Amino acid sequence: MNAIPPPGAHGGDAAAIAAALGLAVDGVLDLSASLNPVAPDITELLTSHLDVVRRYPDARDATAALAAAMNVDAERLLLTNGGSEAIALLAAEVGGQVTEPEFALHPRGATGPCWRSNPHNPTGRLAAPDESADVWDEAFYPLAAGAWTRGDGVPVVGSLTKLFACPGLRIGYLLADPELVARCRERQPTWSVNGLACAVLPQLMDQVDLARWTADISKLRDELTEVLAGHGLHAQESAANWVLVDAPGLREQLAPHGVIVRDCASFGLPGTVRIAVPDADGLARLDTALSKDPGLLAVRSS
Repeated sequence: MNAIPPPGAHGGDAAAIAAALGLAVDGVLDLSASLNPVAPDITELLTSHLDVVRRYPDARDATAALAAAMNVDAERLLLTNGGSEAIALLAAEVGGQVTEPEFALHPRGATGPCWRSNPHNPTGRLAAPDESADVWDEAFYPLAAGAWTRGDGVPVVGSLTKLFACPGLRIGYLLADPELVARCRERQPTWSVNGLACAVLPQLMDQVDLARWTADISKLRDELTEVLAGHGLHAQESAANWVLVDAPGLREQLAPHGVIVRDCASFGLPGTVRIAVPDADGLARLDTALSKDPGLLAVRSS
């Protein structure tokens, strides 16, 4: 058997594992990337905008469309090249610190504003109403809470590519007071957000249904928990579009079956995997992969 490549820093290992095992990447079920399992397929919509690659991008209409959807002033929004750029721009401007475990791209200074993901990454738990942060990372908040933002008035970074399951398109945003947004915009490279993202975003906003998506994900998450329990695996409580499971070796055991889960050693949680909530077909495939070999799981969680 070919060796399974070591986990990447942020999941999304489908291409590397498919190449190592001689599998078609489109045939791999990548549950190491936590995306919206009920997102609409935007491939055809993107294809209708391919002509924009002949022009320089202009993010003004896209920014206005997102601001209208979020019910915020456009001056408070900065579109970015994915959530990672929003984090990098804000971190360069204000610095910050975290309480571990936390998302790897957040700043880790000794002082400065406290950054916090909500729902918490990696545990998937939503912050309680009385909990606070100086910066919220809400990349997964709309899928967990059915609302665009918690609305605390502190800076927020977010990711539309999680919402629409299109991480390759790269659409993120910063929501903050206009003065801070302006300072971050000065740091941003010119034409940072690509033309396809700018062109398609207004139409994407017409397809948003946060309440339905959140309800559908909750149901699928419950079904995922049941599937895992049927194989002796205990999913930790989560409000996000993923669950954590203590199962050393599960990534290596599932990969040859074309199913990939996220190793959480990079979070300081060795032996724990993060499993994204799949759609109904993905649930069936995961169940089959877990059933193929009675000895598949060398270690089962208690």
